[in-house]
Amino acid sequence: MIGLPVRQLAYKVNDLEAAAVAHHRQFGSGPFFVLRHVALASSVHRGTARPFDHSSAYGQWGSVMVELVVQHNPDDSALHDMFPWGSGREGLHHAALFVDDLEGEIARFAAEGAQLAQLSVTAGGTGFAFVDTRASLGHMLELYEPTAQLTGFYDFVAQAAQGWDGRDLVTELG
Repeated sequence: MIGLPVRQLAYKVNDLEAAAVAHHRQFGSGPFFVLRHVALASSVHRGTARPFDHSSAYGQWGSVMVELVVQHNPDDSALHDMFPWGSGREGLHHAALFVDDLEGEIARFAAEGAQLAQLSVTAGGTGFAFVDTRASLGHMLELYEPTAQLTGFYDFVAQAAQGWDGRDLVTELG
């Protein structure tokens, strides 16, 4: 098997801006780009279609993207599997991996005991899956195929960090 390098670490947070400031102060990460209420075409959590209303701030942390994510609705989700609605808890939620065959990797992880927790598709058509690896890793894994749109966004965030002067820590997208 070819290695699957970690492309992103994602943290469930309660406040995107405060978390971006704190992460930057501790690790020098940034700048962060905020996408509010990420538009989804569909989202299925543990076999049931459910809304997944979330916002994320994406920044660069060395060679890895960092995502700070907040869920706005109380519905069940892979995020709420680890951080129940109303708990106020924050922490590492998932590591993200690019995979060549999303359905094949979902099946492979399931065969190894890491069941699919959530499968969502963005309005732009990018599918992403959370597989429940809490028993073996202590957090979820997010899997997605590296489409041109997705890798272009990763490149955009990484390039913004090159030579960044630390100003304008948080920028709103769209």
